[in-house]
Amino acid sequence: MIPFLLLAAAGQAATPALPPEAKALTVAQKAAQLVNEAPAEPALNLPAYDWWSEGLHGIARNGPSTVFPQAMGMAATWDTTLIQKVGDVVATEARAKFNAQPLNADRGLYQGLTIWSPNINIFRDPRWGRGQETYGEDPFLTSRIGIAFVRGLQGPDLKHPKVIATVKHMAVHSGPEGGRDSFDVMVSPRDLEATYLPAFRATVTEGKALSLMCAYNAIHGTPVCASPMLLTQRLRTDWGFNGLVVSDCDAVGNIWMFHHAQPDAPAAAAAALRAGTDLNCGNAYRSLPQAVERGLITEGEIDTALARALAVRRMLTVDSPWNRIKASEVGTPAHRALALETARKGIILLDNPNDLLPLKGKKLAVFGADADDLGVLEGNYHGTAINPVTPLQGIRAKFGGDIRYAQGSVLAEGAFVGVPETALSADGKPGLTVATMGANGQWVATGHNSRIDFNYTKAAPFQRRWTGTLTPPGPGQYKLRLDGPACWHACPAHDAVKLYIDDQLVVDDVIGGKKLVTMIDGSAPRRIRVEIDHKGGDEGLRLQWLPPAEALTAEALKVAGTADVLIAVVGLSPDLEGEALGVSVPGFAGGDRTEVVLPEPQRKLLAALQATGKPVVAIVMSGSAVSLGDFKPAATLAAFYPGTEGGTALAEILAGDVNPSGRLPVTIYSSTADLPAFADYGMKERTYRYFTGKPAWGFGHGLSYTRFDYAQPTVTTSVAVGRPVDVAVQLRNIGQRAGEEVTQAYLVPPPTDEKLVLTDPVLQRQLVGFTRVALKPGQVGTARFTIDPRMMSQVWRDGTRRILPGTYKLYIGGGQPGDGAGQWTQFTVTGQAQELPK
Repeated sequence: MIPFLLLAAAGQAATPALPPEAKALTVAQKAAQLVNEAPAEPALNLPAYDWWSEGLHGIARNGPSTVFPQAMGMAATWDTTLIQKVGDVVATEARAKFNAQPLNADRGLYQGLTIWSPNINIFRDPRWGRGQETYGEDPFLTSRIGIAFVRGLQGPDLKHPKVIATVKHMAVHSGPEGGRDSFDVMVSPRDLEATYLPAFRATVTEGKALSLMCAYNAIHGTPVCASPMLLTQRLRTDWGFNGLVVSDCDAVGNIWMFHHAQPDAPAAAAAALRAGTDLNCGNAYRSLPQAVERGLITEGEIDTALARALAVRRMLTVDSPWNRIKASEVGTPAHRALALETARKGIILLDNPNDLLPLKGKKLAVFGADADDLGVLEGNYHGTAINPVTPLQGIRAKFGGDIRYAQGSVLAEGAFVGVPETALSADGKPGLTVATMGANGQWVATGHNSRIDFNYTKAAPFQRRWTGTLTPPGPGQYKLRLDGPACWHACPAHDAVKLYIDDQLVVDDVIGGKKLVTMIDGSAPRRIRVEIDHKGGDEGLRLQWLPPAEALTAEALKVAGTADVLIAVVGLSPDLEGEALGVSVPGFAGGDRTEVVLPEPQRKLLAALQATGKPVVAIVMSGSAVSLGDFKPAATLAAFYPGTEGGTALAEILAGDVNPSGRLPVTIYSSTADLPAFADYGMKERTYRYFTGKPAWGFGHGLSYTRFDYAQPTVTTSVAVGRPVDVAVQLRNIGQRAGEEVTQAYLVPPPTDEKLVLTDPVLQRQLVGFTRVALKPGQVGTARFTIDPRMMSQVWRDGTRRILPGTYKLYIGGGQPGDGAGQWTQFTVTGQAQELPK
């Protein structure tokens, strides 16, 4: 048994030494431990271990778990205390699953304790499909939320971490998804230092993240995973990081296969290892023995990486107090309650001009494909949600089960959506009857499902059948499809599925196959039967369709005639935006977006509903910023992808049981024309910090059912360069409801003496502090901030960071200047300009 090895927290200790037992391994044996699928190594008493596990907003891809709001929804809470609790629950559930097996058991994909989260890339452009995984567009907000999540994951004792957090993807990585394996970013030193690196620095130096992932892209011709400047100089030398660096999956292979920066796999592996990449997700490091033979790398350099990797393995298991967490500590009532609290705090009231919300005494109808869809609750990188509540289900539970629903439109032209309950019936009820194959080979009735939209887990295999009637809403041609969630890596044999229409077999394939689509005529009801043979892996099944627009619109207008208020749940879905998706429909390309405005089919639905003369409440569910264009609803909410309890939280806010308090972590631009080219990583006219136009809704925006008033802040009027500034402001709830205000502090520094050229972004203001204040009607509270000297600094064109003497303007309020109540103040910094370390 190798003695316990301490992996140094950032800046605290030297690289751990390689124990004698490991030194005796061959180079090939050592290299095998430096790929994500590390085999068992009897000489070290190590079981097999796959380093790849995900926990972005709940432990992912490893069966049932508590699914919290997607990372964007967590950032929308602006609540670091809450997000640290979320991280703690994610770690608890990871440990619970890990501890369900003996300590010396082999661990496969997604079964480990090295969690490749959080994603702290800056969401610089709303078209990036993976932006949903981030904490938004601002380096400071991203840093504080990221630090909280890392601390929650790793726990209070870094000698015995609960799990290992891996901050990713360093650096300058935020789309486009197409070409990401070979993209070379021409980023300026100023933008690198001011925008793309601060969150990594903060989560390493303050959050003490024990692992970091390098990105696919290159910077000025050097692939990041082979960049000594980033991984050795900046990360290890400047920031004192002594943890484990892992590559994004296949990023080391990309060095030679796509970047063409090295001639072959051994050379690419050597370049990455020498630059500071310890662990390779992929197979390129299997060629390290050849690299040693060719003199490209030394065995001693391999030993350094191996020492870090072995230290992680041991510190997670040897004498760990977390080994006592029980397998039952998954999806507990307390965890579900935290998911509900997070969803409540992350939903944003964007607009409510005539105080239509909260809704009282109104007859409601619900519309939109996102209103009853499992995927828009879960987002991407998710676990299997336990008893998820869709918006439609939540609204019915809160306002009454007789609320009518119409799908109204597809999400985007040519994009399949789930077949809704309104088109399915059996035994006189919406939905389909369910039967399961018994041990005797006979089908046994087991219940009723409103629709076919499920995730399945690594449980025992089963066979299931759904039967009933499919009644299209109108005539026309309907495409039907059986589909399941994307399988990302080491996919098992997919589940076999069958679709019968009028007792004729029309689909007979496996999930992910090419023969899963059929066409039917919608002029009459059709008998339908769906069957699945589930083999026991993480899989799922959805019955989807592509219906004629006219039929959906006519159905929606008919339903609208029965209600006083029309609730339209619109937006996007993880089928349209996400990582490297095979999507090519208008407005979307490969998982990215080409337009920031709501897709046309949904805009037409909103226009049709508004033409009825009845008030329309728009609920936008998405992973990124979505503009409604010219449409002006009676009220608008942004829910992002809100997790297991998303429908419950939405209904509570609509009813007024919960006062909305979320804030935007991104800018919602009015149109795509407001943005520079997607592939341009320059920050000019990007994010609230540099955008000079007028957005649809600004970063930090969010309304409440009450109102707050701010007194004049008190601030240290004069401080020396390099000293923090203390600020306090009193605020009063002047409305009739209890509520929470997210008080924000924005700094405008004095002008620099550097001459900027037209291509340089000009800083408008930057967030330097935020806090939540809960107040009852009439109650007064105090928001306090300490502005770190680093947040008072500015970055020059050469990438140097300096604090200047002069007058600093400070705005404190419920949003940016001009957005809600708030007050300006100022303070003076005295002394000589001071340059700060990178």
